[in-house]
Amino acid sequence: MNGAVLITGISAAGKSTVAQALAERLPRAAHVRGDTFRRMVVTGRADMTPDVTDEAERQLHLRYRIAATVADLYFDAGFTPIVQDVILGADLKPFTKLIRARPLHVVVLAPDPAVVERRERARAKSGYGGGWTPTVLDQALRRETPRIGLWLDTSRQSPDETVDEIVSRADEARIAGNLL
Repeated sequence: MNGAVLITGISAAGKSTVAQALAERLPRAAHVRGDTFRRMVVTGRADMTPDVTDEAERQLHLRYRIAATVADLYFDAGFTPIVQDVILGADLKPFTKLIRARPLHVVVLAPDPAVVERRERARAKSGYGGGWTPTVLDQALRRETPRIGLWLDTSRQSPDETVDEIVSRADEARIAGNLL
């Protein structure tokens, strides 16, 4: 896969694990973790909740711009950036325009919410709180997110199987310029 890759989905969908595994398979790749930029805000951070505030949305879009800029810097240096973040709903298409690197591959991990709940209970970090649940986020993903790129139900796949599918279906993940 050349260009850039965006891996999105709800919290605990497997984005971090899959992005890292994909990056490890490529000869020159960088894993750009969008949530890292959220955690860099030490004071004054406004996290996203179902009752979105203007400041939380402003900080979310700042995080997206930073991630896209970092991806482009890695791309310009000869790496395949694998950007991984929760980018849902109306934010997905504008995010694809923030990344200049082309071709751009979009992969949406969409496991069943019950599987996400089991994964969430089994992991050390928590992706939910503030009124979010896997079901609420999954509904936003499926109802509000444009159907661009490669959508994968990874409920019954291991991370390696998911990476195999992403690599073998890379052409389906590539989004055409007219979709941007």
